[in-house]
Amino acid sequence: MATTEPPGHFDVPPPPTAPPAAPPVFAPSVDLMVSKRLLWVGGACYPLENVARVHTLTIHPRRKEAVVLFLRRSVIIAAVTIALTIIGGLTFLGSRDAGSGLLTLVYLGAAAAGVYSLVEMIQVLTAQPHFVLAVETAGPSQAVVTSRNPQLLNQLVRQIADAIENPEAQFQVTVESISFSPKHYYFGDNVNMYGGSGNVGMAGA
Repeated sequence: MATTEPPGHFDVPPPPTAPPAAPPVFAPSVDLMVSKRLLWVGGACYPLENVARVHTLTIHPRRKEAVVLFLRRSVIIAAVTIALTIIGGLTFLGSRDAGSGLLTLVYLGAAAAGVYSLVEMIQVLTAQPHFVLAVETAGPSQAVVTSRNPQLLNQLVRQIADAIENPEAQFQVTVESISFSPKHYYFGDNVNMYGGSGNVGMAGA
């Protein structure tokens, strides 16, 4: 027997289901491994007998230095532009077309240098601190790993230290790679990064 709905009654549609969560984006993974008296960080190999120190620290962006460097570069760019403008005006006093071409090149070069300096400063100002583990060797080389989990880094310090004392020790940890420029960060009082810019650290999985 059919039923009648009361006046004013409407079927309420079910609430829409939530869209599926986006899959997480992972950085390329590498291995941090100790085996046969060798410490491997990705494709880099460090003999354990050459390891001079293993420690953790927080590196901070060089924001103040970045602003000072930008202002210094801006002054230099402005001074050079003004000087070349004056020299070009005196040199090509009788040739307006040649003088205009030179000034155009000067201004384009100054604009390119200014944009480059501004972008570099913004990169440092927007950079984030990283809690890292540093493995320093007796030679001019160093490995840096980082993780959002400080306990993981502290555990790696103990494991690497144990591997230095224990020839039979072996372990392997999967980590995620990140890239940063060491010239943009403070690395503590006695920590130096070798190899210029674009060095690679690791973020714990």
